[in-house]
Amino acid sequence: MRCPYCQYPESKVIDKRETQEGINRRRRACQKCEQRFTTYEKVRVDFITVLKKDGRKEPFDKKKILKGIQIACEKRPVTEEQMNKIATDIEKRIKKKQIAFVKSKLIGDVVLTRLKKVDEMAYIRFASVYKTIENLKELKAEIKKIR
Repeated sequence: MRCPYCQYPESKVIDKRETQEGINRRRRACQKCEQRFTTYEKVRVDFITVLKKDGRKEPFDKKKILKGIQIACEKRPVTEEQMNKIATDIEKRIKKKQIAFVKSKLIGDVVLTRLKKVDEMAYIRFASVYKTIENLKELKAEIKKIR
């Protein structure tokens, strides 16, 4: 770590603590000028990979979640703001876990849970695609679950 006072590239860690938010706080001392300074380090996972049911992997894309929600909520009394909030909350939830991989099943289950609270018909629409409901019997079973 470069010293902010003299720009010397070597410093020594004197003390290290982890905060409740998962941020590492390090107290350092420059090995040249002996000035002390504090650094904060947080693990940052920018690239999250979604593990699909069929084994494929693809980069996480909030827009894809939002598009699925919008299709399910088409012509339903669900506002754009509500749909955006669901997608944003899911993205935050995944990033908060600080993991590199997430199963598509987890994402789909969370979307279903949130849609169930917002609009039951949107829930059924999303479930029919997500759970690959192929006949009336399966659809009836899904409707019974929300009752």
